[in-house]
Amino acid sequence: MLQIRCKNNNVTKSFPEGCSLIDVYQDFAEEIQLPYPVVSAKVNNASQGLKFRLFQNRDVEFLDAREGSGHRVYVRSLCFVLYKAATDLFAGSKLFIEHPLSRGYYCNFKKRGNDPMTDDDIERIKERMQEIINLDMPFRRFEATTEEAVRVFQDRGFSDKVKLVESSGQIYTDYYMLGDTVDYYYGPLVPSAGYLKVWGLERYNDGLLLRVPDKKNPLVLAEKIDQPHTYEMFAEKVRWDIIMRLSNAGDVNRAVLRGHASELIQVSEALQEKKIVQIAEEIERRFHAEQDPIRIVLITGPSSSGKTTFCKRLSIQLLACGLRPVSFSTDDYFVNRVDTPLLPNGQYDFDNIEAVEYRLLEEHLTRLMNGERVEIPEYNFTTGKREYNGKRLKLQNDSVLIIEGIHALNPLLTEQIPDTAKFKIFVSALTSISLDDHNWVPTHDNRLLRRIIRDYNKGAFTARETIGMWPNVCEAEEQWILPFQETADVMFNSALNIEFAVLRPHAEIILQSVPKNCPEYSEAHRLLKFIHYFIPVDDKEIPPTSIMREFVGGSSFKYNFHVSAAD
Repeated sequence: MLQIRCKNNNVTKSFPEGCSLIDVYQDFAEEIQLPYPVVSAKVNNASQGLKFRLFQNRDVEFLDAREGSGHRVYVRSLCFVLYKAATDLFAGSKLFIEHPLSRGYYCNFKKRGNDPMTDDDIERIKERMQEIINLDMPFRRFEATTEEAVRVFQDRGFSDKVKLVESSGQIYTDYYMLGDTVDYYYGPLVPSAGYLKVWGLERYNDGLLLRVPDKKNPLVLAEKIDQPHTYEMFAEKVRWDIIMRLSNAGDVNRAVLRGHASELIQVSEALQEKKIVQIAEEIERRFHAEQDPIRIVLITGPSSSGKTTFCKRLSIQLLACGLRPVSFSTDDYFVNRVDTPLLPNGQYDFDNIEAVEYRLLEEHLTRLMNGERVEIPEYNFTTGKREYNGKRLKLQNDSVLIIEGIHALNPLLTEQIPDTAKFKIFVSALTSISLDDHNWVPTHDNRLLRRIIRDYNKGAFTARETIGMWPNVCEAEEQWILPFQETADVMFNSALNIEFAVLRPHAEIILQSVPKNCPEYSEAHRLLKFIHYFIPVDDKEIPPTSIMREFVGGSSFKYNFHVSAAD
């Protein structure tokens, strides 16, 4: 008999060898009484599907769709149901599950012959999805040699999956079946379609929006928000993918194997620089406008989006346009640490807008715009106090103010300044590559890997500590940063198509240092598994002005990093 400890209630029970997690949960269900349906579990801190069988003593923690890995299991399974429904009804069609959007997932659906998708088509797909769910059709997992898996995918015309698994270097590959439909997913699924009670499907611009449960209450759909600017930024990403002839990890790996890594880096950097030049030229045009000229550029973005390097590169391009950028950070206007708002757990809430003396900041901005000379404070992160060290600013006729920080787009910072005088920029790393047509890379993963590497290299935090803080970082972003992203005049995607290949050599050793006996191991294990899909690329070809240098080191820019949850 096996000894299985349930971490939900810290009780150990005996079970027969080879029992499934479903069997174990049924025995514990009444005792742990989770508020929402269980969809997956962690076994020794590694995510597993509920059909996973146990052959040794293990710690088990059951998860519902509120927890990150549980939510991913639910969404992956729902994507498979959508794919099966679409292909059942429209033979020869193609479904691309591209990226998270509007608190759902944007999908590009192409019928055979490129016939336009109609509202009736969407209704038929929804009806077929509900039929599959009502039948409680099981998800079946198969383990095969990679050669066998490649043959399975080739027989069905899955060139994206063939390229992915061929270049993965794995001896064995898992694939799934739902009825007679085959697909590939890089993580576990729920046992059967009947688990998927909460979902929606609707038209979104020229594609589909797959709606998913709310992360705080999985019994209801996540509230949809309109994100036209984010949609356009993803559309720009697709156009860049076409330019570079890259659409998935397999394409990147094949290009690397053919010796084109240097070219991919150069083109990616050139595309980003072209975008920065366009932004600088637009600022210049509006700066010289006869009516309502802009005087302030506000730059924000979530943690590890690369906004600091972006700010420096934009300043260079503004100089090339004949403008003189004058920049400072909202961080210098932090209230003294003793006055910082507190979180419920008693820790300082540095992400709260009330942690910034925004009224003083606005007063200084107004005085600068009126032509006054202003002494700007500098925040001492060692003493936790705002200091005045003689830093004085006065705008000249060719000066443009650049304000960078996590609250830069919050209206409270510039409430008394006319909107026509502001140019707002939102920077984020919206992952530029998918694993295959049905496996996207979560946008948070791009930034989390950057953050882990930078924190480790700077000696600020271990990988375990960074992973442990990340949920709070994301929660703060949802409250204080992301609500303002659609108010931006322009959005900038700081991710590179070849980024994961470059990050892999840096991230592997750091992630492997996370102990298996801690909760953070689950996330480290998942990140390691996913990053191994990319063939590693040395960062020697990354230029010193690249946004990536902010994280892997070797930048020609000077940074003043400090310990802050949001950055």
